[in-house]
Amino acid sequence: MVSAPSRPRPATEKSEAVKVIIRCRPLSASEISDGYQNIVDIQTNRGVIELYNPKEPNEPSKIFTFDSVYDPQSKQLDLYDETFRHLVDSVLEGFNGTIFAYGQTGTGKTFTMEGVHEDPELRGVIPNAYHHIFQHIAQSRNQQYLVRASYLEIYQVSWTFFFIFFQDF
Repeated sequence: MVSAPSRPRPATEKSEAVKVIIRCRPLSASEISDGYQNIVDIQTNRGVIELYNPKEPNEPSKIFTFDSVYDPQSKQLDLYDETFRHLVDSVLEGFNGTIFAYGQTGTGKTFTMEGVHEDPELRGVIPNAYHHIFQHIAQSRNQQYLVRASYLEIYQVSWTFFFIFFQDF
């Protein structure tokens, strides 16, 4: 969380609803070698995911609509710019923001959130948000910021909590 100088805001000035964003990962090499096939049709322009049952080709597909959907070819920076940048901009204006990644083990949450730090094109939401926040702070004049960020990962009933506190920017 980044806090800009406090100022009163009318309750109607800015509001945000919870948005549900889906990112589908590609099949892994082991899934392909085991004969698994893609059962998802992703319509990114409509925010639609359609699931097919390959064992029952006559069974109707199941269609789900979301605020945004990303296919396996989606890029980390595109995902950040299109989906999360506006949230971080709101945080820089003094609002709270939360990103919640949920899904089964192996579905790509850690890659989406953390990415590969050594490769700028593969950096995830967290390093992109840090870059965005500190770039904004570096360009700000005559403002002081307090930056607090936390990251909680729950994995197989154990959890890891990271709290990062930066002060006096």
